[in-house]
This record gives sequence, C-alpha cells and structure tokens, in this order.
Amino acid sequence: MSARIILVGGGVRSGKSAFAVRLAEKLGERRTYFATAQAFDDEMRERARRHQAERAGRFVTVEEPIALCERLEADTSDVAVVDCVTLWLSNLLLRGDSPDAILSEVERLTSVLRARAGATVLVTNEVGMGVVPDTPLGRVFRDVSGGAHQRLAACADEVYFGALGLLLRLKPSPLVLEATP
Repeated sequence: MSARIILVGGGVRSGKSAFAVRLAEKLGERRTYFATAQAFDDEMRERARRHQAERAGRFVTVEEPIALCERLEADTSDVAVVDCVTLWLSNLLLRGDSPDAILSEVERLTSVLRARAGATVLVTNEVGMGVVPDTPLGRVFRDVSGGAHQRLAACADEVYFGALGLLLRLKPSPLVLEATP
C-alpha cells in the first residue's frame, strides 16, 4: 500500500468522524486512531472514554495532542485516522506557538503523510464559514485553520465535506457520498 491522504472536513457533528472510521475500516486491517483532544474536565474524559470503547478491538488508540508528526512517522499501521486536525492546531496555538511556526508544522505534516506507507484519514472542522471571531485569538485560530486546511487539501488525494449529516466528495471530483444515520 502506498501513501493515500484523505481529508474529511465540515461542520461540528456533521458525521465526519463516523465516516472517517468507516472508511478506515475498508482501507486496512491494522488501524491506528490518533486522538488529538485533551480531556481537561470530567465531561470530556467521559466523551473520550465512550469514543474509545466504540472503537475497541478495531483500532489502536493513540492520544497525541502535540507531537502528531513524530507519532505518525513511527506508525506502521495500514491506515491512520487523525481526529482532529483543528484540535491539534488549537493545542499548538494555546501552547504559544506562532502562526508561522504552526503552518510550518503543517508543512512538515504533509511531508510525513506523503512518506507514510499506509493511508491517512484526517478529520477537521471547517471554521471559516461562520462570523468573524470577536477576539484576536479567535481570529488567529480561524486564519491558521484556513491556511492549514488549504495546505492539507492541496496534498490530499481525496477531500470530503460534511454538512447536515451528508458527506460530499470534493476531490478528485464532486460526488454526494452518503447520509449519516
């Protein structure tokens, strides 16, 4: 299997993650799920526990909020799911990384993805379709996310967009894919 990069973006709770998991199950037997969320409270810890239990036996789960490139370089699975890119970007931004440093890390990520032997499915939230954020941090996050998404979409073999429980393939050519349950 050669490197295959699939980007799945769209609105929050649009069915992106469920689609990414189903797709990964079709792409290979040895699957790794890279979770970038950090559980800072009980509700988030319970959410993470529940999601991990749903994937039990089907994916090896790796919790990695920061060192995503290093972990993907070391991964030898047939397919990796990264859920989600926007949380990873947020983690880097809140750590104090500059926008330029974050976008450099995104460029590094594209190189890592191209070099992987297996497929990678990236899940991300589209944040540029709402109102302009009213805080400087919010605007920086929106701008960094937009720049990251453009770079990732350019290197991806396939791009899907989720909205209203539907997923639409944007690349290589538009195609309505499926409704989520």
